[in-house]
Amino acid sequence: MKKVIVTTTINPPTEAMRRFEAVAGWDLVVVGDLKTPKDYQLDHSTYVSPEMQEEYDKALSDAIGWNCIMRRSFGLLWAHDMGADVVAVVDDDNIPYENWGMDLLIGRKVEVNYYQTKLPAFDPIGATNEGHLWHRGYPLELIPKRDYSRKTSLVMEPDVQADLWDGDPDIDALCRMVYAPECKFDEKYFPFASNKIAPFDSQNTFLRGSLLKNYFLFPHVGRMDDIWASYYIQAMGGKVVFNKPSVYQARNEHNSITDMKNEYIGYENNLKLVRDIAKDPEQIFKYLPKRTVEAFSLYRRHFSA
Repeated sequence: MKKVIVTTTINPPTEAMRRFEAVAGWDLVVVGDLKTPKDYQLDHSTYVSPEMQEEYDKALSDAIGWNCIMRRSFGLLWAHDMGADVVAVVDDDNIPYENWGMDLLIGRKVEVNYYQTKLPAFDPIGATNEGHLWHRGYPLELIPKRDYSRKTSLVMEPDVQADLWDGDPDIDALCRMVYAPECKFDEKYFPFASNKIAPFDSQNTFLRGSLLKNYFLFPHVGRMDDIWASYYIQAMGGKVVFNKPSVYQARNEHNSITDMKNEYIGYENNLKLVRDIAKDPEQIFKYLPKRTVEAFSLYRRHFSA
C-alpha cells in the first residue's frame, strides 16, 4: 500500500516535520509557498517548490493564488501521481505522537459508535468529553440542538479517517474566543461515525487515494476551504470515521478576529449548504465564486487520463 503525507509550510523545517518524515512506510510531500525559505530541505522527503508548481500547472497555480494553505492541493496532485492508496493531510504545527499512522482504519472493517441524528449535520466534537466545543464549520444554528442520545454500534469500512488533535483544537474563532481551550480527548469515545454529513478538516486526516478527484481545498472561500471540501466528498458518498487524537496541536500564531472574518462565509452559508448538497452534491457550486469553480475544474482535469 502506497501511503503519502501531504502538508504545506512557510516555515523552515520544524521538529514536527522531521517526525513526520521519519514515520516508517510513509512518503512526505511538502508544498512550498512564496514565503517558504528558498533553501527548504528535509533529508527524506519531496519538496514541491513554487517554481515546480508553476511548471506543473501554471493555470491552476494562478487560479489558486499564493500565500494560502490551499497550495496544498498541489501536494494532493503529487500524491496522485505517486500512486498513493492513502493520503494523510497534516498541518506543519501538528506534533505527531509515536503511534501516528499506525492505527489506520482505511481499508479495514471497523466497529464504531454510530450516532443517528435528525439534524442536517453532525458535530463530531460534541460526541467527546469536550462536548461544550464544536468543530470549525459546523452550522452555528444547530449547536443548541445537538443530540447524541441515539447511539448504536455499526461495522463499516471508512473512506476517510479524521483523527482529532489534543492541545488547541480545530474550532471556529467564536468558540476559541469564548473558551480558549486546551484539549485532552478521552480515547474511550472513539472511533465513531454518524448517519449525517459532518465537518472534518485537513489538519490530521487520512483519505483513500481514489477520493482525490473530488477532494479539493477550495480557494477564495476563507477558512471554509477544507470544510466545504469535507462536506462535498461526503455528499458524493465518502464514509467518514472520527478517530482518537494522534497529534498534539501547537497552533501557529493566529489572529482570532481575522479568523472570524475569514469564517463569515461559513457562518452565513453552512446550514443552507449542507441541506442543499444532501439532495444534490453539485449544489455546492452555487456557493463557490466563479474563480473557485474554475480552479476546481483545472484540478480535476489531472484525473481524467
